[in-house]
Amino acid sequence: MAEDDRIEEAKERYRLEREKRLREDGQAQYSALTDEYEEFDHDPWVEPGFTREPVVEETTVLVVGGGFAGMLIAKGLLDRGITDFRIVDKAGDFGGTWYWNRYPGCMCDVESLVYLPLLEETGYCPTMRYAPATEIFEHCQRIGRQFDLYPHALFQTEIETATWDEAASRWTITTTRADRISAKFLITAGGILHKAKLPAIEGINEFAGRAFHTARWDYGYTGGSPTEPMDQLADKVVGIIGTGATAIQVVPQLAKAAKEVYVFQRTPSPVGVRANAPIDPTWVKEQPAGWQRERVANFTEAVTGGKPEQNLVGDGATQLLWDDTQQAASTPEEQAELERLDFEVMQSLRDRIDEVIEDPETAERLKPWYGKHCKRICYHDEYLPAFNQPNVHLVDTEGLGVRRVTEAGPIVDGKQYELDLLVYASGFEVTTGLVSRLGFDPVGRDGVKLSERWEDGAHTLHGILTNGFPNLLVCHFIQAAYGLNFHHYLSELTAHLTWLVATLEADDVTSIEATVEAEDEWLALLWEAGKGFGRYSAACTPSFHNSEGARTMAAARNVVMPGNLMNYSAHLARWREAGDLAGTTVEREVNRATR
Repeated sequence: MAEDDRIEEAKERYRLEREKRLREDGQAQYSALTDEYEEFDHDPWVEPGFTREPVVEETTVLVVGGGFAGMLIAKGLLDRGITDFRIVDKAGDFGGTWYWNRYPGCMCDVESLVYLPLLEETGYCPTMRYAPATEIFEHCQRIGRQFDLYPHALFQTEIETATWDEAASRWTITTTRADRISAKFLITAGGILHKAKLPAIEGINEFAGRAFHTARWDYGYTGGSPTEPMDQLADKVVGIIGTGATAIQVVPQLAKAAKEVYVFQRTPSPVGVRANAPIDPTWVKEQPAGWQRERVANFTEAVTGGKPEQNLVGDGATQLLWDDTQQAASTPEEQAELERLDFEVMQSLRDRIDEVIEDPETAERLKPWYGKHCKRICYHDEYLPAFNQPNVHLVDTEGLGVRRVTEAGPIVDGKQYELDLLVYASGFEVTTGLVSRLGFDPVGRDGVKLSERWEDGAHTLHGILTNGFPNLLVCHFIQAAYGLNFHHYLSELTAHLTWLVATLEADDVTSIEATVEAEDEWLALLWEAGKGFGRYSAACTPSFHNSEGARTMAAARNVVMPGNLMNYSAHLARWREAGDLAGTTVEREVNRATR
């Protein structure tokens, strides 16, 4: 068959597979971990019964979140001479997603030399090219110790309310520990991979066996630990719902430990070669100053179509994502070439499945039929071979997902699967509303809640400032940018946020917020820049990348600046260099000025 015909055949298959997944409920097909699902949301990593005295204080900055973003903000503030800040986090330690994710097999799928922050500053060399989760969590603790962040942190604490005090020009914050904190700046750095979600499956609470989310792994039931084999599953039948980045890592570990494993698949993931290997610490020590920043920027260029002269990382991600095939084409010929490049990458991943999987029917069901930018490409060398083991069974739900769970286990296509353990590898809230992910609803000027102002989606300048909510700085990717290496994005954004705080403090500014006009102009700029991405995304199988295929105003507003992350970073840099805080309303101690 000619390649053009194969591409057209694949496009039709893409369309058919996408239609299987289309649902009217969009994001509502998932359940947030509310009180109804309390058993899924407890913290298994802390001792119960923690108490402390309430904190009543005034501070310059309160940071919500102790993951990479919160730690980078804290270090940036310290570097700029601002030592008066608090960090509040629900978890029991620093780490963010790496605090919660301790499931078996968990590791980073971005090279650790570019993913782990502050390697040069801490003098740390990762042991493996793709570091295990335990090592990443330990590095977060290392950052906390080395930069003395622990005295600033209030762990096992959640924000209950945050209200703007117009008279004082400050945020009044209360917490679940009865803290009452007055902060000039409130920075929401809650991250994107910290709030676990469950599929809204009928009967999910009826299951009589053990059930938990991968971010709340119960080693008391499975045996073992994040670094030791699970030794209590040999007589257990285990099911796992989900085949995304988490399940890719979990399934091989369950396959080694359990009597039987049933993998419930809605949409298969593309799985490339990982080829993990030790890192030579001597090589790292020999690198010149600034090597990590150079390597990080080179990786970002390589995976967003920037095509640097030298591919410093040279891994599966940089090779498969070398061409940005979701960009807008200027001619039909250019569009055809982009489609060809995209098809070749995905076909190579489908061909790998045929090479690895022994059963042709299983191989066919594991093949991803969608474009390479539609879902996260995973990299693993044990996931596909696990399906060659006699105790591992693929349950393909034909794009429908599991719709019913009984006391015995899931029902798929009329068949009951009786399980001892049901694991939910259903991921985290990524493109839901900010308020849902934060767990509290900031109240700005005139008693308006952020959920009300953002009822139809985000309203921001640069994804950071919003009208009616002075001194609220959002650290997220909505209406901002995103990168495969989230550390790179956060390092750029947090540097800007800490510059902004320090600049406003030095200039005796009491409050800053975006103008409505600037918010609208920023959204128009994002929409114009994202034409190619919008076209590409509209043809994708539903996933968190395209808000589960939702066609709503909120989904349209909750966009990101497409392409190379450095485009967004350069925009922020020009804004800083202009020095006039364009698009904001600023109030000072002595006078007021609108810019």
